Amino acid sequence: MSSSATGQIIGYVRVSTADQNPARQIDALGTVDKTFTDELSGKNRDRPELTEMIDYARAGDTVRVKSPDRLSRSTIDLLNIIKELKAKGVAVEFVDNPQLNTDDKMGSFMITILAAVAEMERATIRERQAEGILLAKERGVYDRGPKLTKEQISEARERIDLGVPKAAVARDLGVSRSTLYAALAGTGRYEQVGDAPQTATTE
Repeated sequence: MSSSATGQIIGYVRVSTADQNPARQIDALGTVDKTFTDELSGKNRDRPELTEMIDYARAGDTVRVKSPDRLSRSTIDLLNIIKELKAKGVAVEFVDNPQLNTDDKMGSFMITILAAVAEMERATIRERQAEGILLAKERGVYDRGPKLTKEQISEARERIDLGVPKAAVARDLGVSRSTLYAALAGTGRYEQVGDAPQTATTE
């Protein structure tokens, strides 16, 4: 197993449930300078120890994990974590999968292959979503729902009453003017959203 010549060895441990003992993972890491342990599953930034570990790591450090699935169960998330650490000059070691160690040429190559596979998965997901939306539209059942909340519509009305152009309000809300007009008028998707309908006019 490789180690950092200039920095610290930082251990990271994650257990999936509150009653799962992290001792086996900690033992597998061997001698480390500091260990971060998350005892509940969650998305990357919902894991406080992961966030703290990434913030703590410095250039020249090495993060040591028992296996890739302990760092993240999603290939895409795993690659994002590795990319974030690599950008800081931090290497990643996997005790059970040394062929994926980022400070090794073969490991870097394998990570590149994983990235290509993940990108293909993302493309496949986008393609399936697009196909699903197209089929739903053909059946007349596709509806993404309103983009603006009741609170946003109320705020938009207040700003317009104060003289702010509708085009500027729509831009600030990140919607088209036609969407804003529909929301103000309470038509289409907005029949059940917002306050009393207000006739929309273009500017």
